[in-house]
Amino acid sequence: MKLYSSDKKESLSTWWLRFRLNHWPCLWCTGGKIQFISSDLRELHVSLKKNLRTLNRVGTIYGGSIYSSVDPYYMLMMMWILGPDYVVWDKAAKVKFVRPILDKVKIRFLITEELIEKTKQDILEKGEIVFDLPAKYEDEEGTVYATFEKTIYAASKEFYEKKLASKNMTSAFKPSKRS
Repeated sequence: MKLYSSDKKESLSTWWLRFRLNHWPCLWCTGGKIQFISSDLRELHVSLKKNLRTLNRVGTIYGGSIYSSVDPYYMLMMMWILGPDYVVWDKAAKVKFVRPILDKVKIRFLITEELIEKTKQDILEKGEIVFDLPAKYEDEEGTVYATFEKTIYAASKEFYEKKLASKNMTSAFKPSKRS
């Protein structure tokens, strides 16, 4: 169910992905629910409402639920879009709680074709890139309740592996060798 006006459609594979993510314990426990993932993986909508999982001591939605319900999506979307030849990590986040959430809110994660092309070009030139992506929780009337800025790191897998090797670190993408 789309929460925002969009010409994009959901495919059977993104419906199935949405179903699996909504039942993944670390995402389910946040109280957020993915409502839509576009077939090109460039748009994702999440809703968050007050319930037993999200309620805090003063009767509003707990700040931890507010942030954790948005945490992974930009990173996951960039991973899906760029594919296996790239490494993508969350690097930092900034959250501003504008007003208490008393009912239900929604958020839209959107990755443009321009961002994808710029990311790929910068990685081609520099090997890696760090960039910020904004998002905001709002109600149906457009009142903003929380704003977010996610800092994302992306690199070519080859560049990332060389960087780790030069620092004598083990890659997160290779099984560790245990004796």
